[in-house]
Parts: sequence; C-alpha cells; structure tokens
Amino acid sequence: MMPRVAEAPAPSRIHPLSLLIAIAIMLVCTLYPPLMATPDGKADHGLAMALFAAMSVAFVRGVGFVPRARVWRWLFSGWTCFAALALAGWLKFLH
Repeated sequence: MMPRVAEAPAPSRIHPLSLLIAIAIMLVCTLYPPLMATPDGKADHGLAMALFAAMSVAFVRGVGFVPRARVWRWLFSGWTCFAALALAGWLKFLH
C-alpha cells in the first residue's frame, strides 16, 4: 500500500478588491474617527467592531492567504467581509 501524499496548496494570489477594501476602511477610520461615533458623540463600539472585523478579513484575504481548515477558510472569506460590512452599514443606518 502506497502512503498518501499531501496535495500541494494552491499558490497564493493577491486579491486586489479585498486589499482595496481593507485599505479604504483603514484610511477612513484613521482619518475620520467621528464616523464611528453615535450622534451624541460617544463611541459606537458595535460599528467599530464590524468595520475592523471587515478590515481584518479583507487584509487576510487581500494578501492572498487562504487557510487550509474549512472553518478558518470560511471566517476569512469574502462573504464574511461582506457580512461584516453589511452589519456596519446597518448599525450606522440605525443612528
């Protein structure tokens, strides 16, 4: 019986759209922090969490890292980034 040989992982590719989204979130949140504040001036932690989660996922995906484990691959997917951005938009809309 021959031993199983692990398949080589797919080569990493930079995902320009994900990287652009991550850089845009980073710049907007750095240059205009009042975006993450409630109308009365207090920090909106839920909005900040959703934006920074989307930024983190977009950076990981943008530089081309794709985890091998299915759970991690799902957590660092474009769909997760989209869900976090949708949550951020919904939270901002509520204020």
